[in-house]
Amino acid sequence: MSEQRKPLSIGSVEIEDDFWRQRREVNREKTIEYQYQQLRESGTLENFHRASEGESGGHNGMWFQDSDAYKWIEAASYVLANHHDPELAERVEEVIELVAAAQEEDGYLNTYFALEEPENRWTNLNMMHELYCAGHLIEAAVAHHRATGETSLLDVATDFADHIDRTFEDDIDGAPGHQEIELALMELADVTDEERYRDLARYFVDIRGHNDRLAWEFANIEEIAGYDPDDDEGGIAGQAVNVFLEDGEYDGSYAQAHAPLREQETVEGHSVRAMYYFAGATDVAVETDDDDLLQHLDLLWRNMTEKRMYVTGGIGSQHVGERFTTDYDLPNDTAYAETCAAIGSIFWNQRLFEETGKSKYADLIERQLYNATLVGVSLDGTEFFYDNVLESDGSHDREGWFECACCPPNIARLIASLERYLYAVDDDGLYVNQYVSGTATPTIDGTTATVTQTTDFPWEGTVELDVETPEETEFAVRLRVPEWCTDVSVSVNGTSVAVDATEDYVTLERVWDDDRITAEFEMDVQVLEAHPKVEDDVGRVALQRGPLVYCVEGVDNDRPLHQYSIDSEAEFEVTYREDLLDGVATLDATATVPAKDGWDGELYRSADETDETTAPITAVPYYAWNNRGPNRMQVWIREA
Repeated sequence: MSEQRKPLSIGSVEIEDDFWRQRREVNREKTIEYQYQQLRESGTLENFHRASEGESGGHNGMWFQDSDAYKWIEAASYVLANHHDPELAERVEEVIELVAAAQEEDGYLNTYFALEEPENRWTNLNMMHELYCAGHLIEAAVAHHRATGETSLLDVATDFADHIDRTFEDDIDGAPGHQEIELALMELADVTDEERYRDLARYFVDIRGHNDRLAWEFANIEEIAGYDPDDDEGGIAGQAVNVFLEDGEYDGSYAQAHAPLREQETVEGHSVRAMYYFAGATDVAVETDDDDLLQHLDLLWRNMTEKRMYVTGGIGSQHVGERFTTDYDLPNDTAYAETCAAIGSIFWNQRLFEETGKSKYADLIERQLYNATLVGVSLDGTEFFYDNVLESDGSHDREGWFECACCPPNIARLIASLERYLYAVDDDGLYVNQYVSGTATPTIDGTTATVTQTTDFPWEGTVELDVETPEETEFAVRLRVPEWCTDVSVSVNGTSVAVDATEDYVTLERVWDDDRITAEFEMDVQVLEAHPKVEDDVGRVALQRGPLVYCVEGVDNDRPLHQYSIDSEAEFEVTYREDLLDGVATLDATATVPAKDGWDGELYRSADETDETTAPITAVPYYAWNNRGPNRMQVWIREA
């Protein structure tokens, strides 16, 4: 395998970007506080307290609700890595103390089982999310340790990981229904250098599709979970049982267990599970120098991006099962495109980039970051989308919280850890993957440079990078050429550099001292069409400018949205408006619409009598829709 690239740590990157700083301040000051209050009101924190007191019964919320608290700790820890906040630090420690107090003597930790079914630990891997919750605990512990240097939560996580290791070595042979433990164990191994955790992660990755435990559990669900098929409610198992079925039969595809990973040729099943699984499998492939597995994961990536992904980067098109379906099945008004799935894809793509250095993975991170994930939170940071439609009749609206609240803390931890996705280094150079203003201090071949980036992304395509080194030092700076960019120009200290817009990266190899790079990435409005096999998009176009996908909302346009059609050659006026949606660039054009006159009370008439006229149309960034109340929205517009 080639040399692996390493992302810069959160502490070595300071974000000063107008676009992202605003969102990160909202995340820090409002979202994380708001979510803490939701953890209290939903009973999530009470579950830990009651479990620590040895109580029984009365568990609050979903059986995997522990994970919401863990993701909140992780998000808060990322904030603490770069922001001095004694009050938040104290609150984090209080929650960690609650978690630690609920841990059992043998290391096991799960408040649902502690309160409701202590005798049934590890009996229902298919549905009960014990390993999923353990994975989020481990991720939170690693983040907290890296941010603070403390081991209070890391000790809890390692004790639980040791318990899992003993349990699956001696008593159980099987994989989790919901993946997450795999990538978490690899992160734990990274901070502890404990090889057993890598071995356990590899075990969970490899056994899926080889072992029939999940199928056996499903076949015996009435006995294991008390599921009554004649009961509409069906208890906990009944809330989830139907999503495991494919054409009425259990085949394992929902949980990516229908075949060994190396034999899977398409992305299948629950999209979040798939992304977490592939992320963990990528970690394992890298650690074991398994080029064949890495190449197979790229095959799955290509199936996802070429046949099963929305233009926004959203994935998982079907509500039932929150899952992938078939190639080109991408309905707009019923799109699921779960926020968590896009976030999981970012995790996976970051790992793929680190191993391969290919820009296509950083390109997808950009697309999903600005569109498929940012849409998941309101501009004020207190309302959220779980699913993300690409067309709405006005009934789709963000909510303050959910019974299954996985998405809100997931997006909080992503925004709080944005630094991890901007830069990477290898032995001979720096990768600039995302264009976000701020300062980074990468260490390359023993020399620590200071890189100051200035840009108005995503509104303008000009990027300036000031590179300073303590002494003259030779290394490479690699600038990603975004997939949407049709023309690029680069200069160093005012001298033009020959570049090609078809390059993945513009590589500048030279002796650096105190130098300025200026890059101009052309930001044209692109009128996109979908593959003709995407039934819902035939005869329609979508608008993109730079990394942003646009949509039309009813509040900005006088006519019903279905009446507008756009010529693919239309000219668009780009206007930055500080007064709109916390500052956005709108796209304005002239659209074709049916004439209103001449119907004389008729409901139908001959098509050759139809008159058309024109009307102005305004589009706004997709991520910002639904921040002015529920209203109609479309990403895909009829083509004139």
